[in-house]
Amino acid sequence: MEDKNESLKERILKEMTVDYSNALEKNFEIAKQMVQITKEGKINVLKKESLTVREQIQAYLIGKLYAKVAGLTDNEFVGNKEFEDELGLPGGSLRPQLKNLRDSNQISQKKSGNNVLHFMPLNLVERTLNDLKVKLK
Repeated sequence: MEDKNESLKERILKEMTVDYSNALEKNFEIAKQMVQITKEGKINVLKKESLTVREQIQAYLIGKLYAKVAGLTDNEFVGNKEFEDELGLPGGSLRPQLKNLRDSNQISQKKSGNNVLHFMPLNLVERTLNDLKVKLK
């Protein structure tokens, strides 16, 4: 029975598992049309004027993932102040959109002390980028 379980385990690992970190590599060409990253790790959302506040937030969070992988930032988490400063969005416009994105499971959050930090789960990168690509065509 042990051999059957081990064989099944190997098959599951080989045939059923997904490596979401490959989502960043797989979608690199689309992502570079949406965001740029400075050597200091700042994210520049391209074609911002064509995107809604929600879409700007999503693009920014995806850029943050790429910046982390490139070693240009320590993590992929973004607080409200960073969104306000970097995207030029007032808090009154930003907060309802963040809540809406969280409630619809399009972004996630983690609490750090008194702060709430937002991030894009890797499993949502491809779908989000494809949606943004369609929007910008």
